Amino acid sequence: MDLRAELLKSIWYAFTALDVEKSGKVSKSQLKVLSHNLYTVLCIPHDPVALEEHFRDDDDGPVSSQGYMPYLNKYILDKVEEGAFVKENFDELCWTLTAKKNYKPDRNGNSVVSHQDAFKLWCLFNFLSEDKYPLVMVPDEVEYLLKKICTAMNVELNSCELDDYLSQEPQGQGGLTVWQFLDMVNSGRFLRGIEQEAVSMAIEEVYQEVIEDVLKQASSPQGYLWKKGQLRRNWSERWFTLKPSVLSYYMSEERKEKKGSITLDKHCCVEVLPDRDGKRCMFCVKTSSRTYEMSASDTRQRQEWTLAIQTAIRLQAEGKKSLHKDLKQKRREQREQREQRKAAKEEETQRLKQLQEEKERKLQELELLKEAQRQAEILLQEEEQRRRQQHEEMQRTLEIQLQEAEQARASMQAEMVLKEAEAERQRKRILELEDMQERLQDALQQEVKARQDEEAVRYAQARLLAEEEEKLKQLMKLKEEQEEYIIKTQREKQVLKQEMENKNKCLEEAQKQLEEVRVNRQRVDQDVMAAQRKLRQASTNVKHWNVQMNRLMHPIGPGDKRTNVSGGGFTGYQALLSQRDSSLK
Repeated sequence: MDLRAELLKSIWYAFTALDVEKSGKVSKSQLKVLSHNLYTVLCIPHDPVALEEHFRDDDDGPVSSQGYMPYLNKYILDKVEEGAFVKENFDELCWTLTAKKNYKPDRNGNSVVSHQDAFKLWCLFNFLSEDKYPLVMVPDEVEYLLKKICTAMNVELNSCELDDYLSQEPQGQGGLTVWQFLDMVNSGRFLRGIEQEAVSMAIEEVYQEVIEDVLKQASSPQGYLWKKGQLRRNWSERWFTLKPSVLSYYMSEERKEKKGSITLDKHCCVEVLPDRDGKRCMFCVKTSSRTYEMSASDTRQRQEWTLAIQTAIRLQAEGKKSLHKDLKQKRREQREQREQRKAAKEEETQRLKQLQEEKERKLQELELLKEAQRQAEILLQEEEQRRRQQHEEMQRTLEIQLQEAEQARASMQAEMVLKEAEAERQRKRILELEDMQERLQDALQQEVKARQDEEAVRYAQARLLAEEEEKLKQLMKLKEEQEEYIIKTQREKQVLKQEMENKNKCLEEAQKQLEEVRVNRQRVDQDVMAAQRKLRQASTNVKHWNVQMNRLMHPIGPGDKRTNVSGGGFTGYQALLSQRDSSLK
Protein backbone atom coordinates (compact mmCIF):
# COMPACT_ATOMS: atom_id res chain seq x y z
CA MET A 1 0.00 0.00 0.00
CA ASP A 2 1.62 3.30 -1.09
CA LEU A 3 1.62 6.59 0.81
CA ARG A 4 -1.21 8.11 -1.26
CA ALA A 5 -3.56 5.24 -0.43
CA GLU A 6 -2.74 5.53 3.28
CA LEU A 7 -3.42 9.27 3.29
CA LEU A 8 -6.67 8.88 1.33
CA LYS A 9 -8.08 6.49 3.94
CA SER A 10 -7.63 9.03 6.75
CA ILE A 11 -8.88 11.92 4.57
CA TRP A 12 -11.98 9.86 3.70
CA TYR A 13 -12.89 9.70 7.41
CA ALA A 14 -12.37 13.47 7.74
CA PHE A 15 -14.56 14.14 4.67
CA THR A 16 -17.38 11.86 5.85
CA ALA A 17 -17.23 13.46 9.31
CA LEU A 18 -17.88 16.87 7.72
CA ASP A 19 -20.83 15.39 5.79
CA VAL A 20 -23.38 16.00 8.55
CA GLU A 21 -26.45 15.21 6.43
CA LYS A 22 -24.86 12.05 4.97
CA SER A 23 -25.63 13.26 1.47
CA GLY A 24 -22.12 12.67 0.14
CA LYS A 25 -21.43 16.41 -0.06
CA VAL A 26 -19.60 18.94 2.17
CA SER A 27 -19.84 22.71 2.17
CA LYS A 28 -17.03 24.65 0.51
CA SER A 29 -16.14 26.56 3.65
CA GLN A 30 -15.54 23.33 5.56
CA LEU A 31 -13.47 21.87 2.72
CA LYS A 32 -11.46 25.06 2.62
CA VAL A 33 -10.61 24.73 6.32
CA LEU A 34 -9.84 21.03 5.87
CA SER A 35 -7.50 21.74 2.96
CA HIS A 36 -5.70 24.45 4.96
CA ASN A 37 -5.13 22.02 7.85
CA LEU A 38 -3.90 19.34 5.44
CA TYR A 39 -1.37 21.82 4.03
CA THR A 40 -0.13 22.41 7.56
CA VAL A 41 0.19 18.82 8.85
CA LEU A 42 1.65 17.53 5.56
CA CYS A 43 4.26 20.32 5.52
CA ILE A 44 3.23 21.47 2.04
CA PRO A 45 3.77 25.13 1.03
CA HIS A 46 0.46 26.92 1.11
CA ASP A 47 -1.01 28.06 -2.21
CA PRO A 48 -3.68 30.58 -1.14
CA VAL A 49 -4.39 31.61 -4.75
CA ALA A 50 -5.25 28.08 -5.83
CA LEU A 51 -7.18 27.52 -2.62
CA GLU A 52 -9.30 30.65 -3.05
CA GLU A 53 -9.74 30.02 -6.78
CA HIS A 54 -11.00 26.48 -6.26
CA PHE A 55 -13.33 27.29 -3.38
CA ARG A 56 -14.67 30.63 -4.54
CA ASP A 57 -18.36 31.24 -3.93
CA ASP A 58 -19.35 31.76 -7.58
CA ASP A 59 -21.73 28.83 -7.46
CA ASP A 60 -23.89 27.70 -4.59
CA GLY A 61 -24.13 24.31 -2.98
CA PRO A 62 -21.76 21.83 -1.35
CA VAL A 63 -19.07 19.75 -3.08
CA SER A 64 -19.10 15.96 -3.40
CA SER A 65 -16.10 13.72 -2.87
CA GLN A 66 -15.71 13.37 -6.66
CA GLY A 67 -15.64 17.13 -6.99
CA TYR A 68 -13.05 17.51 -4.21
CA MET A 69 -10.73 14.73 -5.45
CA PRO A 70 -9.18 16.68 -8.41
CA TYR A 71 -8.08 19.51 -6.10
CA LEU A 72 -6.92 17.04 -3.45
CA ASN A 73 -4.80 15.10 -5.93
CA LYS A 74 -3.33 18.08 -7.77
CA TYR A 75 -2.55 20.54 -4.97
CA ILE A 76 -2.04 18.26 -1.95
CA LEU A 77 -1.33 14.58 -2.58
CA ASP A 78 0.89 15.16 -5.62
CA LYS A 79 3.11 17.46 -3.51
CA VAL A 80 3.44 15.14 -0.50
CA GLU A 81 6.95 13.80 0.11
CA GLU A 82 7.48 10.75 2.26
CA GLY A 83 9.49 11.55 5.40
CA ALA A 84 8.85 15.33 5.13
CA PHE A 85 5.99 15.23 7.66
CA VAL A 86 4.95 13.39 10.78
CA LYS A 87 2.38 10.77 9.84
CA GLU A 88 1.04 10.59 13.39
CA ASN A 89 0.11 14.31 13.36
CA PHE A 90 -1.75 13.84 10.07
CA ASP A 91 -3.66 10.84 11.49
CA GLU A 92 -4.48 12.77 14.68
CA LEU A 93 -6.03 15.58 12.62
CA CYS A 94 -8.31 13.21 10.70
CA TRP A 95 -9.09 11.22 13.87
CA THR A 96 -10.08 14.36 15.74
CA LEU A 97 -12.56 15.30 13.01
CA THR A 98 -14.14 11.87 12.71
CA ALA A 99 -14.09 10.89 16.42
CA LYS A 100 -16.22 13.84 17.46
CA LYS A 101 -19.05 12.60 15.29
CA ASN A 102 -18.70 8.80 15.28
CA TYR A 103 -16.72 7.57 18.30
CA LYS A 104 -18.99 7.05 21.31
CA PRO A 105 -17.15 5.59 24.33
CA ASP A 106 -18.89 4.56 27.54
CA ARG A 107 -20.10 7.72 29.34
CA ASN A 108 -19.59 6.09 32.74
CA GLY A 109 -15.89 5.67 32.03
CA ASN A 110 -16.10 1.87 31.76
CA SER A 111 -14.43 1.72 28.34
CA VAL A 112 -11.63 -0.81 27.99
CA VAL A 113 -9.45 1.53 25.90
CA SER A 114 -8.66 5.20 26.37
CA HIS A 115 -9.20 7.88 23.77
CA GLN A 116 -5.52 7.73 22.75
CA ASP A 117 -5.65 3.92 22.47
CA ALA A 118 -8.81 4.24 20.35
CA PHE A 119 -6.84 6.54 18.04
CA LYS A 120 -4.09 3.92 17.70
CA LEU A 121 -6.67 1.19 17.04
CA TRP A 122 -8.19 3.46 14.40
CA CYS A 123 -4.74 3.77 12.73
CA LEU A 124 -4.27 0.00 12.90
CA PHE A 125 -7.72 -0.49 11.40
CA ASN A 126 -6.88 1.85 8.49
CA PHE A 127 -3.66 -0.03 7.86
CA LEU A 128 -5.33 -3.48 7.81
CA SER A 129 -8.60 -2.47 6.11
CA GLU A 130 -9.38 -3.29 2.48
CA ASP A 131 -8.65 -0.73 -0.23
CA LYS A 132 -12.36 -0.28 -0.92
CA TYR A 133 -14.78 2.39 0.26
CA PRO A 134 -16.53 2.44 2.65
CA LEU A 135 -13.55 1.06 4.59
CA VAL A 136 -14.08 -2.28 6.31
CA MET A 137 -11.77 -4.88 7.85
CA VAL A 138 -12.42 -8.49 6.91
CA PRO A 139 -12.87 -11.03 9.75
CA ASP A 140 -9.44 -12.60 9.09
CA GLU A 141 -7.69 -9.26 9.67
CA VAL A 142 -9.84 -8.60 12.78
CA GLU A 143 -8.73 -11.92 14.22
CA TYR A 144 -5.10 -11.19 13.24
CA LEU A 145 -5.11 -7.80 15.01
CA LEU A 146 -6.78 -9.11 18.17
CA LYS A 147 -4.35 -12.02 18.30
CA LYS A 148 -1.38 -9.65 18.12
CA ILE A 149 -2.81 -7.52 20.95
CA CYS A 150 -3.50 -10.61 23.07
CA THR A 151 -0.04 -12.01 22.30
CA ALA A 152 1.53 -8.74 23.50
CA MET A 153 -0.32 -9.31 26.82
CA ASN A 154 0.53 -13.05 26.94
CA VAL A 155 -3.17 -13.85 26.66
CA GLU A 156 -4.79 -16.36 24.30
CA LEU A 157 -7.65 -15.13 22.14
CA ASN A 158 -10.89 -17.12 22.23
CA SER A 159 -11.40 -17.68 18.50
CA CYS A 160 -14.74 -19.46 18.94
CA GLU A 161 -16.20 -16.54 20.87
CA LEU A 162 -14.87 -14.17 18.19
CA ASP A 163 -16.53 -16.23 15.43
CA ASP A 164 -19.82 -16.17 17.35
CA TYR A 165 -19.59 -12.39 17.74
CA LEU A 166 -18.78 -11.85 14.04
CA SER A 167 -21.63 -14.12 12.98
CA GLN A 168 -24.10 -12.12 15.09
CA GLU A 169 -22.75 -8.69 14.17
CA PRO A 170 -24.20 -7.28 10.91
CA GLN A 171 -21.36 -6.85 8.43
CA GLY A 172 -21.46 -4.48 5.48
CA GLN A 173 -19.28 -5.07 2.42
CA GLY A 174 -18.00 -8.33 3.98
CA GLY A 175 -16.37 -6.90 7.13
CA LEU A 176 -16.55 -4.63 10.19
CA THR A 177 -16.38 -0.84 10.16
CA VAL A 178 -13.93 0.88 12.48
CA TRP A 179 -16.74 1.96 14.80
CA GLN A 180 -18.05 -1.60 15.07
CA PHE A 181 -14.50 -2.74 15.79
CA LEU A 182 -14.00 -0.14 18.54
CA ASP A 183 -17.37 -1.02 20.09
CA MET A 184 -16.35 -4.68 20.07
CA VAL A 185 -13.05 -3.91 21.86
CA ASN A 186 -14.75 -1.56 24.37
CA SER A 187 -17.38 -4.22 25.14
CA GLY A 188 -14.69 -6.19 27.00
CA ARG A 189 -15.83 -9.59 25.64
CA PHE A 190 -12.32 -10.55 24.60
CA LEU A 191 -10.29 -8.69 27.27
CA ARG A 192 -12.02 -9.77 30.47
CA GLY A 193 -10.03 -9.40 33.68
CA ILE A 194 -7.22 -7.39 32.05
CA GLU A 195 -6.26 -3.99 33.40
CA GLN A 196 -6.59 -0.97 31.15
CA GLU A 197 -2.89 -0.18 31.54
CA ALA A 198 -1.91 -3.62 30.22
CA VAL A 199 -4.27 -3.19 27.28
CA SER A 200 -2.82 0.25 26.58
CA MET A 201 0.76 -1.09 26.64
CA ALA A 202 -0.21 -3.94 24.30
CA ILE A 203 -1.90 -1.56 21.85
CA GLU A 204 1.15 0.73 21.99
CA GLU A 205 3.48 -2.19 21.23
CA VAL A 206 1.35 -3.37 18.28
CA TYR A 207 1.00 0.21 17.05
CA GLN A 208 4.76 0.76 17.03
CA GLU A 209 5.36 -2.61 15.38
CA VAL A 210 2.73 -2.28 12.62
CA ILE A 211 2.35 1.47 12.02
CA GLU A 212 5.82 2.76 12.92
CA ASP A 213 7.57 -0.33 11.49
CA VAL A 214 9.44 -0.95 14.75
CA LEU A 215 10.93 -4.42 14.37
CA LYS A 216 12.46 -4.58 17.91
CA GLN A 217 12.08 -2.26 20.88
CA ALA A 218 13.06 -2.78 24.49
CA SER A 219 10.03 -3.05 26.74
CA SER A 220 11.66 -2.48 30.14
CA PRO A 221 14.61 -0.52 31.64
CA GLN A 222 16.61 -3.74 31.76
CA GLY A 223 16.29 -3.85 28.01
CA TYR A 224 18.37 -0.77 27.31
CA LEU A 225 21.45 -1.29 25.16
CA TRP A 226 24.89 0.09 25.85
CA LYS A 227 26.50 1.87 22.91
CA LYS A 228 30.15 2.75 22.47
CA GLY A 229 30.82 6.34 21.40
CA GLN A 230 32.76 7.22 18.30
CA LEU A 231 34.88 10.14 19.59
CA ARG A 232 35.23 9.67 23.34
CA ARG A 233 34.92 5.88 23.06
CA ASN A 234 32.90 5.73 26.25
CA TRP A 235 29.86 3.52 26.85
CA SER A 236 26.40 5.12 27.16
CA GLU A 237 23.04 3.50 27.84
CA ARG A 238 20.53 4.33 25.12
CA TRP A 239 16.96 3.41 24.19
CA PHE A 240 17.06 1.76 20.75
CA THR A 241 14.22 1.55 18.24
CA LEU A 242 14.59 -0.58 15.11
CA LYS A 243 12.74 0.09 11.87
CA PRO A 244 13.30 -1.60 8.49
CA SER A 245 15.54 1.20 7.23
CA VAL A 246 17.03 2.75 10.38
CA LEU A 247 18.11 1.88 13.92
CA SER A 248 17.47 4.95 16.10
CA TYR A 249 18.62 5.55 19.69
CA TYR A 250 17.31 8.01 22.29
CA MET A 251 18.20 9.22 25.74
CA SER A 252 15.24 7.45 27.32
CA GLU A 253 12.23 5.36 26.49
CA GLU A 254 10.05 8.47 26.11
CA ARG A 255 11.98 9.06 22.84
CA LYS A 256 11.88 12.82 23.27
CA GLU A 257 15.62 13.42 22.73
CA LYS A 258 17.00 11.55 19.74
CA LYS A 259 20.77 11.02 19.98
CA GLY A 260 21.37 9.48 16.56
CA SER A 261 20.47 6.81 14.04
CA ILE A 262 22.10 4.05 12.01
CA THR A 263 20.94 3.83 8.39
CA LEU A 264 20.53 0.21 7.30
CA ASP A 265 20.95 -1.06 3.75
CA LYS A 266 21.79 -4.31 2.03
CA HIS A 267 25.54 -3.72 2.54
CA CYS A 268 25.24 -3.69 6.35
CA CYS A 269 25.86 -6.71 8.53
CA VAL A 270 25.63 -7.80 12.17
CA GLU A 271 28.43 -9.63 14.00
CA VAL A 272 28.72 -11.04 17.53
CA LEU A 273 31.78 -9.78 19.42
CA PRO A 274 33.67 -11.35 22.31
CA ASP A 275 33.39 -9.77 25.77
CA ARG A 276 35.89 -6.98 26.47
CA ASP A 277 36.24 -3.61 28.23
CA GLY A 278 34.11 -4.96 31.05
CA LYS A 279 31.17 -5.42 28.73
CA ARG A 280 29.45 -8.70 27.93
CA CYS A 281 27.01 -9.93 25.29
CA MET A 282 28.52 -7.57 22.72
CA PHE A 283 27.67 -7.27 19.03
CA CYS A 284 28.28 -4.72 16.30
CA VAL A 285 26.49 -3.30 13.28
CA LYS A 286 28.77 -2.65 10.34
CA THR A 287 27.80 -0.08 7.73
CA SER A 288 29.73 1.14 4.73
CA SER A 289 31.10 4.09 6.74
CA ARG A 290 31.29 3.00 10.37
CA THR A 291 31.05 0.14 12.84
CA TYR A 292 28.72 0.53 15.85
CA GLU A 293 29.50 -1.54 18.94
CA MET A 294 26.72 -2.35 21.40
CA SER A 295 26.21 -4.48 24.48
CA ALA A 296 23.03 -6.24 25.62
CA SER A 297 22.03 -7.21 29.14
CA ASP A 298 22.07 -10.95 28.43
CA THR A 299 22.63 -13.47 25.65
CA ARG A 300 18.91 -13.85 24.90
CA GLN A 301 18.48 -10.10 24.39
CA ARG A 302 21.55 -9.98 22.14
CA GLN A 303 20.18 -12.83 20.02
CA GLU A 304 16.81 -11.06 19.66
CA TRP A 305 18.47 -7.82 18.57
CA THR A 306 20.85 -9.47 16.08
CA LEU A 307 18.02 -11.47 14.51
CA ALA A 308 15.80 -8.36 14.29
CA ILE A 309 18.58 -6.27 12.70
CA GLN A 310 19.34 -9.07 10.23
CA THR A 311 15.64 -9.14 9.33
CA ALA A 312 15.71 -5.38 8.65
CA ILE A 313 18.84 -5.77 6.46
CA ARG A 314 17.14 -8.61 4.58
CA LEU A 315 14.08 -6.43 3.93
CA GLN A 316 16.32 -3.70 2.56
CA ALA A 317 18.08 -6.21 0.30
CA GLU A 318 14.69 -7.40 -0.99
CA GLY A 319 13.56 -3.82 -1.60
CA LYS A 320 10.74 -3.98 0.98
CA LYS A 321 10.04 -0.91 3.08
CA SER A 322 7.71 -2.47 5.63
CA LEU A 323 7.53 -5.99 6.98
CA HIS A 324 3.88 -5.74 7.95
CA LYS A 325 2.88 -4.27 4.60
CA ASP A 326 4.45 -7.27 2.96
CA LEU A 327 2.73 -9.62 5.42
CA LYS A 328 -0.58 -7.88 4.84
CA GLN A 329 -0.20 -8.26 1.07
CA LYS A 330 0.60 -11.95 1.50
CA ARG A 331 -2.46 -12.45 3.71
CA ARG A 332 -4.59 -10.62 1.15
CA GLU A 333 -3.20 -12.82 -1.65
CA GLN A 334 -3.92 -15.90 0.44
CA ARG A 335 -7.52 -14.73 0.98
CA GLU A 336 -7.88 -14.08 -2.74
CA GLN A 337 -6.52 -17.52 -3.47
CA ARG A 338 -8.99 -19.03 -1.00
CA GLU A 339 -11.81 -17.10 -2.63
CA GLN A 340 -10.65 -18.26 -6.05
CA ARG A 341 -10.48 -21.86 -4.86
CA LYS A 342 -13.91 -21.50 -3.31
CA ALA A 343 -15.29 -20.00 -6.50
CA ALA A 344 -13.60 -22.75 -8.53
CA LYS A 345 -15.09 -25.35 -6.20
CA GLU A 346 -18.55 -23.83 -6.53
CA GLU A 347 -18.12 -23.69 -10.29
CA GLU A 348 -17.01 -27.32 -10.30
CA THR A 349 -20.02 -28.24 -8.16
CA GLN A 350 -22.30 -26.40 -10.58
CA ARG A 351 -20.63 -28.11 -13.52
CA LEU A 352 -21.04 -31.53 -11.87
CA LYS A 353 -24.68 -30.71 -11.21
CA GLN A 354 -25.14 -29.82 -14.87
CA LEU A 355 -23.38 -33.03 -15.89
CA GLN A 356 -25.66 -35.00 -13.57
CA GLU A 357 -28.71 -33.34 -15.10
CA GLU A 358 -27.33 -34.04 -18.57
CA LYS A 359 -26.72 -37.65 -17.56
CA GLU A 360 -30.29 -38.03 -16.30
CA ARG A 361 -31.58 -36.46 -19.50
CA LYS A 362 -29.47 -38.89 -21.56
CA LEU A 363 -30.79 -41.81 -19.51
CA GLN A 364 -34.35 -40.66 -20.16
CA GLU A 365 -33.56 -40.41 -23.87
CA LEU A 366 -32.08 -43.92 -23.75
CA GLU A 367 -35.24 -45.23 -22.07
CA LEU A 368 -37.31 -43.59 -24.80
CA LEU A 369 -35.04 -45.12 -27.45
CA LYS A 370 -35.34 -48.54 -25.81
CA GLU A 371 -39.13 -48.23 -25.72
CA ALA A 372 -39.17 -47.14 -29.38
CA GLN A 373 -36.93 -50.09 -30.24
CA ARG A 374 -39.25 -52.51 -28.43
CA GLN A 375 -42.23 -51.11 -30.31
CA ALA A 376 -40.32 -51.44 -33.59
CA GLU A 377 -39.44 -55.05 -32.75
CA ILE A 378 -43.08 -55.82 -31.99
CA LEU A 379 -44.16 -54.28 -35.29
CA LEU A 380 -41.38 -56.18 -37.08
CA GLN A 381 -42.52 -59.47 -35.54
CA GLU A 382 -46.13 -58.79 -36.51
CA GLU A 383 -45.05 -57.93 -40.07
CA GLU A 384 -42.92 -61.07 -40.24
CA GLN A 385 -45.77 -63.23 -38.97
CA ARG A 386 -48.12 -61.69 -41.53
CA ARG A 387 -45.64 -62.35 -44.33
CA ARG A 388 -45.14 -65.93 -43.20
CA GLN A 389 -48.90 -66.46 -43.23
CA GLN A 390 -49.08 -65.02 -46.75
CA HIS A 391 -46.22 -67.28 -47.81
CA GLU A 392 -47.91 -70.35 -46.33
CA GLU A 393 -51.18 -69.46 -48.08
CA MET A 394 -49.33 -69.02 -51.33
CA GLN A 395 -47.60 -72.35 -50.83
CA ARG A 396 -50.92 -74.12 -50.12
CA THR A 397 -52.40 -72.51 -53.21
CA LEU A 398 -49.48 -73.75 -55.30
CA GLU A 399 -49.88 -77.25 -53.86
CA ILE A 400 -53.58 -77.23 -54.73
CA GLN A 401 -52.73 -76.12 -58.25
CA LEU A 402 -50.14 -78.88 -58.54
CA GLN A 403 -52.68 -81.44 -57.31
CA GLU A 404 -55.16 -80.21 -59.88
CA ALA A 405 -52.46 -80.50 -62.55
CA GLU A 406 -51.72 -84.06 -61.41
CA GLN A 407 -55.38 -84.91 -61.53
CA ALA A 408 -55.63 -83.40 -65.00
CA ARG A 409 -52.63 -85.46 -66.06
CA ALA A 410 -54.17 -88.65 -64.62
CA SER A 411 -57.46 -87.99 -66.36
CA MET A 412 -55.52 -87.26 -69.53
CA GLN A 413 -53.73 -90.60 -69.25
CA ALA A 414 -57.09 -92.37 -68.79
CA GLU A 415 -58.42 -90.65 -71.86
CA MET A 416 -55.30 -91.62 -73.79
CA VAL A 417 -55.80 -95.27 -72.82
CA LEU A 418 -59.38 -95.14 -74.01
CA LYS A 419 -58.37 -93.52 -77.22
CA GLU A 420 -55.53 -95.93 -78.02
CA ALA A 421 -57.94 -98.11 -79.94
CA GLU A 422 -59.14 -95.19 -81.94
CA ALA A 423 -55.54 -94.08 -82.53
CA GLU A 424 -54.86 -97.33 -84.37
CA ARG A 425 -57.38 -96.28 -86.90
CA GLN A 426 -55.90 -92.87 -87.42
CA ARG A 427 -53.64 -93.92 -90.26
CA LYS A 428 -54.53 -91.09 -92.51
CA ARG A 429 -53.76 -88.53 -89.90
CA ILE A 430 -50.43 -89.98 -88.87
CA LEU A 431 -48.39 -87.18 -90.38
CA GLU A 432 -50.57 -84.60 -88.70
CA LEU A 433 -50.27 -86.49 -85.43
CA GLU A 434 -46.48 -86.61 -85.77
CA ASP A 435 -46.41 -82.89 -86.39
CA MET A 436 -48.70 -82.39 -83.44
CA GLN A 437 -46.37 -84.67 -81.46
CA GLU A 438 -43.48 -82.35 -82.15
CA ARG A 439 -45.52 -79.32 -81.09
CA LEU A 440 -46.76 -81.12 -78.02
CA GLN A 441 -43.17 -82.00 -77.16
CA ASP A 442 -42.26 -78.29 -77.36
CA ALA A 443 -45.17 -77.46 -75.09
CA LEU A 444 -44.08 -80.13 -72.65
CA GLN A 445 -40.56 -78.76 -72.68
CA GLN A 446 -41.96 -75.31 -71.92
CA GLU A 447 -43.94 -76.78 -69.02
CA VAL A 448 -40.84 -78.56 -67.71
CA LYS A 449 -38.90 -75.34 -67.99
CA ALA A 450 -41.69 -73.54 -66.13
CA ARG A 451 -41.54 -76.17 -63.38
CA GLN A 452 -37.77 -75.77 -63.18
CA ASP A 453 -38.15 -72.00 -62.99
CA GLU A 454 -40.67 -72.48 -60.20
CA GLU A 455 -38.24 -74.72 -58.30
CA ALA A 456 -35.48 -72.12 -58.74
CA VAL A 457 -37.82 -69.42 -57.46
CA ARG A 458 -38.69 -71.59 -54.46
CA TYR A 459 -35.01 -72.14 -53.74
CA ALA A 460 -34.34 -68.41 -54.01
CA GLN A 461 -37.29 -67.74 -51.72
CA ALA A 462 -35.97 -70.24 -49.17
CA ARG A 463 -32.53 -68.63 -49.38
CA LEU A 464 -34.03 -65.18 -48.81
CA LEU A 465 -35.97 -66.51 -45.83
CA ALA A 466 -32.74 -67.89 -44.40
CA GLU A 467 -31.03 -64.54 -44.98
CA GLU A 468 -33.96 -62.79 -43.35
CA GLU A 469 -33.65 -65.08 -40.30
CA GLU A 470 -29.92 -64.37 -40.18
CA LYS A 471 -30.61 -60.65 -40.30
CA LEU A 472 -33.11 -61.06 -37.47
CA LYS A 473 -30.48 -62.89 -35.43
CA GLN A 474 -28.02 -60.10 -36.15
CA LEU A 475 -30.66 -57.55 -35.10
CA MET A 476 -31.26 -59.42 -31.82
CA LYS A 477 -27.49 -59.59 -31.24
CA LEU A 478 -27.26 -55.87 -31.98
CA LYS A 479 -30.03 -55.29 -29.44
CA GLU A 480 -28.10 -57.28 -26.80
CA GLU A 481 -24.95 -55.29 -27.59
CA GLN A 482 -26.91 -52.07 -27.29
CA GLU A 483 -28.25 -53.14 -23.86
CA GLU A 484 -24.71 -53.97 -22.74
CA TYR A 485 -23.63 -50.63 -24.08
CA ILE A 486 -26.41 -48.87 -22.08
CA ILE A 487 -25.09 -50.51 -18.89
CA LYS A 488 -21.55 -49.57 -19.80
CA THR A 489 -22.50 -45.93 -20.40
CA GLN A 490 -23.15 -45.49 -16.67
CA ARG A 491 -19.42 -46.02 -16.05
CA GLU A 492 -18.14 -44.38 -19.22
CA LYS A 493 -20.00 -41.11 -19.53
CA GLN A 494 -17.42 -39.49 -21.75
CA VAL A 495 -17.82 -41.91 -24.72
CA LEU A 496 -21.59 -42.32 -24.43
CA LYS A 497 -22.58 -40.05 -27.24
CA GLN A 498 -20.06 -41.39 -29.77
CA GLU A 499 -20.90 -45.05 -29.14
CA MET A 500 -24.62 -44.37 -29.28
CA GLU A 501 -24.19 -42.76 -32.65
CA ASN A 502 -22.19 -45.78 -33.88
CA LYS A 503 -24.86 -48.19 -32.61
CA ASN A 504 -27.61 -46.14 -34.20
CA LYS A 505 -25.68 -46.22 -37.47
CA CYS A 506 -25.33 -50.01 -37.21
CA LEU A 507 -29.05 -50.28 -36.44
CA GLU A 508 -29.88 -48.11 -39.43
CA GLU A 509 -27.62 -50.25 -41.64
CA ALA A 510 -29.30 -53.41 -40.33
CA GLN A 511 -32.72 -51.87 -41.02
CA LYS A 512 -31.53 -50.92 -44.51
CA GLN A 513 -30.31 -54.49 -45.07
CA LEU A 514 -33.64 -55.83 -43.78
CA GLU A 515 -35.42 -53.48 -46.17
CA GLU A 516 -33.23 -54.81 -49.00
CA VAL A 517 -34.18 -58.38 -47.99
CA ARG A 518 -37.84 -57.38 -48.06
CA VAL A 519 -37.37 -55.86 -51.50
CA ASN A 520 -35.64 -59.06 -52.69
CA ARG A 521 -38.46 -61.03 -51.17
CA GLN A 522 -41.02 -59.00 -53.07
CA ARG A 523 -38.98 -59.51 -56.24
CA VAL A 524 -38.98 -63.31 -55.59
CA ASP A 525 -42.74 -63.17 -55.03
CA GLN A 526 -43.03 -61.48 -58.39
CA ASP A 527 -40.84 -64.22 -59.93
CA VAL A 528 -43.13 -66.86 -58.37
CA MET A 529 -46.15 -65.14 -59.87
CA ALA A 530 -44.37 -65.06 -63.26
CA ALA A 531 -43.63 -68.78 -62.96
CA GLN A 532 -47.28 -69.39 -62.10
CA ARG A 533 -48.30 -67.44 -65.16
CA LYS A 534 -45.93 -69.56 -67.28
CA LEU A 535 -47.38 -72.72 -65.70
CA ARG A 536 -50.90 -71.57 -66.46
CA GLN A 537 -49.80 -70.77 -70.04
CA ALA A 538 -48.29 -74.25 -70.37
CA SER A 539 -51.47 -75.84 -69.01
CA THR A 540 -53.49 -73.78 -71.51
CA ASN A 541 -51.26 -75.01 -74.34
CA VAL A 542 -51.72 -78.64 -73.22
CA LYS A 543 -55.48 -78.21 -73.13
CA HIS A 544 -55.35 -76.58 -76.56
CA TRP A 545 -53.43 -79.52 -78.06
CA ASN A 546 -55.81 -81.98 -76.39
CA VAL A 547 -58.68 -80.24 -78.15
CA GLN A 548 -56.80 -80.39 -81.42
CA MET A 549 -56.04 -84.05 -80.91
CA ASN A 550 -59.68 -84.83 -80.09
CA ARG A 551 -60.75 -83.01 -83.22
CA LEU A 552 -58.31 -84.91 -85.43
CA MET A 553 -58.86 -88.35 -83.92
CA HIS A 554 -62.20 -89.28 -85.50
CA PRO A 555 -63.06 -92.93 -86.62
CA ILE A 556 -61.48 -94.24 -89.86
CA GLY A 557 -63.62 -96.07 -92.34
CA PRO A 558 -63.25 -99.76 -93.35
CA GLY A 559 -60.86 -100.71 -96.06
CA ASP A 560 -57.93 -98.73 -94.70
CA LYS A 561 -54.70 -100.64 -95.27
CA ARG A 562 -52.27 -98.47 -93.19
CA THR A 563 -52.44 -100.50 -90.06
CA ASN A 564 -48.72 -100.71 -89.48
CA VAL A 565 -48.19 -97.05 -90.04
CA SER A 566 -50.86 -96.06 -87.62
CA GLY A 567 -49.49 -98.52 -85.08
CA GLY A 568 -46.07 -96.94 -85.34
CA GLY A 569 -47.55 -93.48 -84.91
CA PHE A 570 -49.44 -94.50 -81.81
CA THR A 571 -46.31 -95.99 -80.32
CA GLY A 572 -44.42 -92.72 -80.90
CA TYR A 573 -47.24 -90.68 -79.38
CA GLN A 574 -47.26 -92.94 -76.30
CA ALA A 575 -43.55 -92.51 -75.87
CA LEU A 576 -43.98 -88.74 -76.04
CA LEU A 577 -46.59 -88.82 -73.27
CA SER A 578 -44.33 -90.98 -71.09
CA GLN A 579 -41.48 -88.49 -71.53
CA ARG A 580 -43.77 -85.64 -70.49
CA ASP A 581 -44.91 -87.55 -67.36
CA SER A 582 -41.34 -88.21 -66.29
CA SER A 583 -40.42 -84.54 -66.77
CA LEU A 584 -43.42 -83.43 -64.68
CA LYS A 585 -42.40 -85.76 -61.88
